[in-house]
Order: sequence, then C-alpha cells, then structure tokens
Amino acid sequence: MKKKAGRKTKIIEMMPEFQKKTVNIKNPERVEEIICGLIKGGSTKLQVITDFDMTLSKFLHNGKRCSTCHNVIDNCKLITEDCRKKLQQIRNMYYPIEVDPTISTEEKYPFMVEWWTKAHNLLIEQGIRKEKLAAVVRESDVTLRDGYELFFDKLNERNIPVFIFSAGIGDVLEEVITQVGVFHSNVKVVSNFMDFDEKGVLKGFKGELIHVYNKRDGALRSSEYFDKLKDNCNIILLGDSLGDLNMADGVQNTESILKIGFLNDKVEESLEKYMDSYDIVLVGEETLDLVNAILQKIL
Repeated sequence: MKKKAGRKTKIIEMMPEFQKKTVNIKNPERVEEIICGLIKGGSTKLQVITDFDMTLSKFLHNGKRCSTCHNVIDNCKLITEDCRKKLQQIRNMYYPIEVDPTISTEEKYPFMVEWWTKAHNLLIEQGIRKEKLAAVVRESDVTLRDGYELFFDKLNERNIPVFIFSAGIGDVLEEVITQVGVFHSNVKVVSNFMDFDEKGVLKGFKGELIHVYNKRDGALRSSEYFDKLKDNCNIILLGDSLGDLNMADGVQNTESILKIGFLNDKVEESLEKYMDSYDIVLVGEETLDLVNAILQKIL
C-alpha cells in the first residue's frame, strides 16, 4: 500500500488486505476514521451503492479484457456484422474520450450522450428479442470479480440494501446476477432498461438515459428509494470512474461514506486524480477481497 506514514491507522495496519500493492490511499488516517464510523454504525446503518461494469465485474480475466453489459449485446449473435462494426467504430471514437484524464467531466458529458444514443439506436434497429437475452448472457465472457458470492450473500444475510447504479444495460445486468445466483431481494438495480413491444421485440429504452457522467442526476431521481432508507446513513460506495463519485448524492444526512475506486485503465495518468477523489484506489485488482474484509469488520 502506498501511503504517507501515520500513527492512527491501527485497523488498516492490522488488515492484510490493505498491505497489497494494488491498494493506494492518500490519507490513511481519514480512511481509518471512516472505517471506525462504519464499524460503530454496524449493519443497521449501512447501505452499499455500487457501479457494475468494471466495478463488480472484472476489467481483465487471464490478461484478456472482459465484456461490459453493452459488450455482451455488441458481441452476440443477435446483431448483424454490419451493426457490430458500427458499434465498434463508435466505441473507438468515444471510449478514448471517456478515459482521457486531460478532458474535464463537463466536456466529456455531451460526447457520452452521443455515444450512448448512437449505440442504443443501432441496437433498436436490430429487433432484438427479449427471450434470447438469457442465452446471450450465458454465452458471454462477462465475469464478476473474485469474492462476489461472499459480497452479495453476506449483504443479503444481514439485509443490507445494495443499490447497483449502472450506465450499462439493466436487462443484461440483472440476467448476469440472476444466472450466478446473487440477485437477492436486497438488491435494487437502476440502469438503462430495454423497452420491448408486445411481441417481445426491442423498440427503445425506458426512462432517462444513464451514461458514465450523469449519475448525479440519476441519484437525485432515485430519492424515493433513498428516502425509505433514512436510517442507512453510512455508505460504502464502489466505482471505477470519476463519474461514479456522485452516486450517493440522493442520500440525505450521510454520516460516514467510504469511497472505493477501481482504477482499470490509463493508470499512470489517472492515479493522482483518483487518489484525490476516492478514499481508497485499487489498481489492477480483480477481486473484492478488500471490500469483503471491510464488510467483515462492520458486520
């Protein structure tokens, strides 16, 4: 763990998961303070707010890039080769903008709207059938991070609300967690959900578009969900983008919030910015070991 020397970091120093080279913390004493607040609050005060793609799912598996929820559809047999090429072209155009640390979030925003809108319009043209989604997910290479069963099962066992906030495709996301047996009743998914006609053919997407950099708007629209969890004022937030930092903005009167960021790409250029924004930054980490260790302390 790369950190400045500090005395008041007893819990962090005693946990082996914090000693891994993948762990980067700018202010260990502050992190210790937050974790102490989470432990004190216990399970009754806790909720988890998390991104999905490249946060709960892996970025790399055996050295190979894993699919996001959109990639699952982009790479499946339900779309034509021509559509696949177009999706790849727009990805090649917009993805470098998404991860460019020299471009501000505000500047990226309109490009993300363009990317998501173009991609969704291409998918709508393909006439994708709802009944085929389960098989598409089964055949895909989307992979959850090691330790995901413990993560979901422990939170469900202790009835901790889990809010998955994704700019991906909600139908794919829910199918992924259903197929691996972790879509428990404590999990709420907010994402881009497909809208099917009466014959089960994709005709559009429901509600407001969610992309990587407008999650604050979505968080504020989810205030009804968060209002029901008034007592759950302690939060563990998990993300992989600077756009994920606003996911808890719909929560009123937060007491302790621990923000853990997975930095997957453009590491050297982005590390400083991530360390300024997230309490803990995990680089090249494909497990949920640290998150599960912290949960073990709280629960």
